[in-house]
Amino acid sequence: MTGLWIAVAVLAAATVFGLLRRRRDGVLRAQRGSGDAVADTLGPDELGAELGEKATLLQFSSAFCAPCRATRRVLGEVAEMVDGVAHVELDAESHLDLVRRLNVIRTPTVLVLDGAGRVVRRAAGAPRKPEVIAALGEAIP
Repeated sequence: MTGLWIAVAVLAAATVFGLLRRRRDGVLRAQRGSGDAVADTLGPDELGAELGEKATLLQFSSAFCAPCRATRRVLGEVAEMVDGVAHVELDAESHLDLVRRLNVIRTPTVLVLDGAGRVVRRAAGAPRKPEVIAALGEAIP
């Protein structure tokens, strides 16, 4: 009988974890202040690409990441829709210094940068198009 209760408890915990992860996955959250404005500002030299005039959608991806392909499509479409917005995709393995500095834990991770390269919002997981557009509203004055 004890084994049954353990199995039920494990299933309940896994269900709760899955529901919480599904709810948080891809949500663009405001960047928490780290106290170091320089650490949260990125330039073209670090990214290997020019920043957008108004904002930049920065995506960290990996080679075998299926959600990364969908994220690439969504961010590319949004960047084409909004003037002055660039989409930059970086391979996480090739940019380990930035991954560590920005605390990128999984792919895809999306950072929304304002025109000056400051991180305004971030999401772990594939964000939805309306959320990306809304996040750009905060990044673009």
